[in-house]
Amino acid sequence: MKDDFAAFVEHSGPRLLRFGVLLCGSVGDAEDLLHDSLVSSFPRWRKLRDQQPEAYVRRAMLNRLLSRQRSPWVRRRQTEVPDAASTRDEMSHADNRNMLLDALRELPPRMRAVIVLRYWLGYSEQETATTLDCSVGSVKSQSSRGLQRLRELVKDCVASGAEGQNK
Repeated sequence: MKDDFAAFVEHSGPRLLRFGVLLCGSVGDAEDLLHDSLVSSFPRWRKLRDQQPEAYVRRAMLNRLLSRQRSPWVRRRQTEVPDAASTRDEMSHADNRNMLLDALRELPPRMRAVIVLRYWLGYSEQETATTLDCSVGSVKSQSSRGLQRLRELVKDCVASGAEGQNK
């Protein structure tokens, strides 16, 4: 049983960690979230291993994140993304990625989860609704509002970057 679980973590761990980074905005928080979710999943491994364990752990991660966000006892902190290197040509991809991650962090947790599931992981509306235990209509409205908010945030970021270059 331990060997099966270890093989699962080795195989799915990097994908689950990337998912966590997209949800949390920082590697450290994502590692904690993944670790806690894996620890809680291990006792159920005999039942999970023959089903969809990665989907189960992703759901556990979402539940933990949303639960933490609702808790009044959680000390919320904003994580800074390191500055990009000076050479724009080599780092433009990283700059765009950091800009998008910054914008994602600005979204409320539930909306961020919908955007990550739908557009980063490629879930259908129905799969997203099932994963988040909500209606398809809720997924559609959260997607629409989330994409609009991301457009605004990225536009503002690009505009402020252009102003900084002109000074």
